[in-house]
Amino acid sequence: MQHDQLQGDGRLAVEEGPVTAGRPRPKRRLRRLLIVGGLALALTAGGGAAYKFGLFSDIGDPMSFDKVNKAKETAATQSVRPGVSMPAGPKASFVRTSRLPDGTQIAKTTLTGAKSGFTGDVWVWVPKEYDDPKYAKSAFPVLISLPGGRGYPKNYWGTGPGLGLQQAVTDGVKAGTSLPFILVMPVINADTKNHFDGSDIPGQPKMGTWMADDIPAFTKANFRTFTSRDGWAIMGSSSGGFGAFKHVLKHPDRFKAAIASGVDIVPDSPLWNGNKQAMDANNPEKLASKLIAAGGPEVYVNFQIGTAESGRDKAEKFMKEYGRGPVHTRLQVIQDGEHNGKSYVRGMREGSLEWISKVMLAPTPDPGVR
Repeated sequence: MQHDQLQGDGRLAVEEGPVTAGRPRPKRRLRRLLIVGGLALALTAGGGAAYKFGLFSDIGDPMSFDKVNKAKETAATQSVRPGVSMPAGPKASFVRTSRLPDGTQIAKTTLTGAKSGFTGDVWVWVPKEYDDPKYAKSAFPVLISLPGGRGYPKNYWGTGPGLGLQQAVTDGVKAGTSLPFILVMPVINADTKNHFDGSDIPGQPKMGTWMADDIPAFTKANFRTFTSRDGWAIMGSSSGGFGAFKHVLKHPDRFKAAIASGVDIVPDSPLWNGNKQAMDANNPEKLASKLIAAGGPEVYVNFQIGTAESGRDKAEKFMKEYGRGPVHTRLQVIQDGEHNGKSYVRGMREGSLEWISKVMLAPTPDPGVR
């Protein structure tokens, strides 16, 4: 599997040279100078100039996603629409990690899963529409976004907004090619040494339960979501793509669609130790066969493969053998695309987001609110 090649920011890993001990790096020296200069500026100009020039920031400060006017929020709660789940708590404590040019923010919290017992960080981003009072009574579709590589202790979709995932959704909303998804970005592995295949491997941390149960429960507790699976999708790259792909087929009652990029087709973690029964329960080929035999429910899987990476033959083989009946499949070929996050976001812009958006529920404004 190619997942070991992806590092924390979604790029291919590149070996770095040694750091000379005892000598501060140039960047560290620059940072010290900026801090000293910022303090001097704060003392001489009352601090305002320092903020203006970006020497201080509110990154790391507590924040809340509850921006809808409280009166409107109360009214919305009192008249909940059918199919809408209003956040009932417990509310998570978020800290701001990024500000995007359009004013939207990414924030992080630490979650201990009630069912898995696993503790890990989760990053969240909401589109601008979520804070618009006319959507105060509306649910929003959720796109759980899983990283490749180690997938612990960070999720590069949350820590690396420069990869463009949030901007791709924003631009897609403006162009009418994407729904305004809430992006929920959890860690996917329990440590930096092992890949857990997004599964409950016997004797190991329950990473399958973490993603399929605890992350949706956390999202419902904190955000306005749809009660139907039609409002829930998963995307991921490399090992995260396998997790997205597998969970949609394993839990079609909870998730409707997936974007699986640079993905393997079968579980391959050495932690399985040859436990065939447990592996089969998490094997997309077996799960697809079971879903086809049952006649549904319908699921939608969008594979993404770059022309500069391997794996296209495996995706096409799966599509040929299992892309029938309730299992709808599509392949987004990314010209000159490599095994990295930026290539996969480009594929999402070029068609994948639009394809899954067409089968998902969209938020609806309140006609009585402007």
